Amino acid sequence: MGTFASPTRSATRPHSKWLDVPWLVFLLGLAVLPPFLDWHKQLILLVIGVVQLAEARLVAHWPRRGPILTVVLKILLATLLIDHTGEMIPTINSSYYPIYFVPVITAALYFGPAATLLWTMVTSAAYSSYLYPALKEYSIDAAGYSALAIRIFFFFLVGMVVNRVVVAYREQSNSYQHLAEQLTETNRALERAHAETRRSERLAALGQLTAGLAHEIRNPLGIIKGSAEMLNQKLASANPLAAELSGYISSEVNRLSALVSRFLDFARPLQAETRPMDVTEVLEKALRPVEEQWHGGKVMVVRAYQKDLPQVPLDATLCEQVFVNLVQNAFEAMGEEGGTLRLEVTERESDNRRGVEVRIQDSGPGISPELREQIFNPFVTTKTAGVGLGLSIVSQIMDEHHGWIRLLDADVRGAGFGLFFPLPKAASN
Repeated sequence: MGTFASPTRSATRPHSKWLDVPWLVFLLGLAVLPPFLDWHKQLILLVIGVVQLAEARLVAHWPRRGPILTVVLKILLATLLIDHTGEMIPTINSSYYPIYFVPVITAALYFGPAATLLWTMVTSAAYSSYLYPALKEYSIDAAGYSALAIRIFFFFLVGMVVNRVVVAYREQSNSYQHLAEQLTETNRALERAHAETRRSERLAALGQLTAGLAHEIRNPLGIIKGSAEMLNQKLASANPLAAELSGYISSEVNRLSALVSRFLDFARPLQAETRPMDVTEVLEKALRPVEEQWHGGKVMVVRAYQKDLPQVPLDATLCEQVFVNLVQNAFEAMGEEGGTLRLEVTERESDNRRGVEVRIQDSGPGISPELREQIFNPFVTTKTAGVGLGLSIVSQIMDEHHGWIRLLDADVRGAGFGLFFPLPKAASN
């Protein structure tokens, strides 16, 4: 319900420029009707036309006061027009009285039912104000009062009918808008699901290939390492250079073996063994060793943990691996300059499911736009010594938890990741 002083929530109304043409034709028709030579009448009609043409801009500039000002101006102009077209007869009996429908309809377009009734009462009062001077010179019989009452009743009838149509139109428009927003969100969800499906298919194929290669590589590596150790034992005292070279072979084999192990971790199917846990406890457990082993610039950790967070199903070991990977990346990104690491944990809803979101945001150089779309793909990395499997494994772990990991919007300095852990369906309803 609107009020007398305030328009409805949407102060705008359907408006097309072509609708101004009938208005101008209507006013032009009134201008050529008697009294044709009354310049007061022509001037008032001109002002009414100007107000009508400027109405949309007026309301757009003053969304709250614009509709009120428009209705008031039209009531005043209608009253002046009646005053200058009823000189030969009682002014209240002027044949131009339907001009009062203009402010009544305008009020019905902008305001709610209650406010429309109030503005119609004001319009009727403005029209009825000419009853007093008419009674001084003329006598009005019962039929005259009945005619006046009928005209006023029609003011109310037109106002309420138009307002009902406008309210129904607004409700329908809001319904369509809400539906359009839902469809847009659904399309976004489908696009994300489609992209994740394509990525999962690529990862599955790559995982099979990686597992096969890693397995075939590991066996020769074992033989090479064993042979290097035997050579080292045999030649350690007789040939120092050979011993040194065999040591290099052994250390490089160890490095390759560690790399193969990472490939196998990436290719190995994950099976998360979840139980309800507090996300912040796992996050703090992962943060501690990274802080203790860090030897770069000073990093200030800012925590923003929501109180009374619900426990979500987690595999503590896998999730600790996720957080260690992301926190370690954040520390390394800030490097010798140091910076700020913000950890935020809140309860929220995503894709119609309740859960807990963890945000990890650093103040480092950030991620370049060309890498943002493929940062979770295997072998994509910003590190010179990295192989680009860390975030791929993190993504796999989040998929196993039926959650998601996404890059945060690049509206602040640094890189940020959001991770969503959903609650069980029974708990989220």
